[in-house]
Amino acid sequence: MDDLAIVILAAGKGTRMKSDLPKVLHKVAGKSMVVHVLACARKLTPDNIHLVIGHQAQLVKQEVSQYFLVNFVIQPSLLGTGDAVKQALPELAPKIKDVLVLCGDVPLIQEDTLKELIATHRTTHAKLTVLAVNMESPTGYGRIILDTSGDMISIREESDATRKEKQITTINTGIYCFDKTFLEEAIGLIRPDNNQAEFYLTDMVQIARSKREKISVRLMADPRQVIGVNSPNDLERVEALIQQIENELS
Repeated sequence: MDDLAIVILAAGKGTRMKSDLPKVLHKVAGKSMVVHVLACARKLTPDNIHLVIGHQAQLVKQEVSQYFLVNFVIQPSLLGTGDAVKQALPELAPKIKDVLVLCGDVPLIQEDTLKELIATHRTTHAKLTVLAVNMESPTGYGRIILDTSGDMISIREESDATRKEKQITTINTGIYCFDKTFLEEAIGLIRPDNNQAEFYLTDMVQIARSKREKISVRLMADPRQVIGVNSPNDLERVEALIQQIENELS
């Protein structure tokens, strides 16, 4: 996919990991989480991969460079996912049509799932496509809010959700595919109007809707692939699942 760029978010501190090591460098099956994500990304496009780093950037560079040649993008201040993607945009080649955004702390994501997301994005001619999944226990995840016609309204973070919205089991995985032109035009409209004073990439859904742009949702089947690692317990859970998933797919 020569017209696809991949931006991987790997700048965060991961304070809940209770470790000085950058979160994305914690190991799963003997390799850093971000290395697993990069290995998957390279199956889609080996040349147009941009890794956004910030906290202990040099350490992340050293680790990744042992495995892959990628473009490193520095996020000078950790101002949220929207700001992280914004830092990468000037690095994208003119030929790029779509931008896939991945998380460096979601190491179980698989190539076929991402191909299906991209296919949905392109066949529906969407400006933004969100990868979603149903979870029996959605606590802690942003919920996918749809209108009565089944069109996406927004992604509602748990802290902002009403009691009724918290009953929704379709959650945001944090993985997106954007039309590059729309992304470049709209990302500057994100405002840090939240308690963390950060720029949230999830706000792009409401921006797209306000512009009456096409938004698609790709509902994936396997929630195990999008487990994010935010704590040592999450890391243990992912470690236990990785061999199981690989065996099923082999």
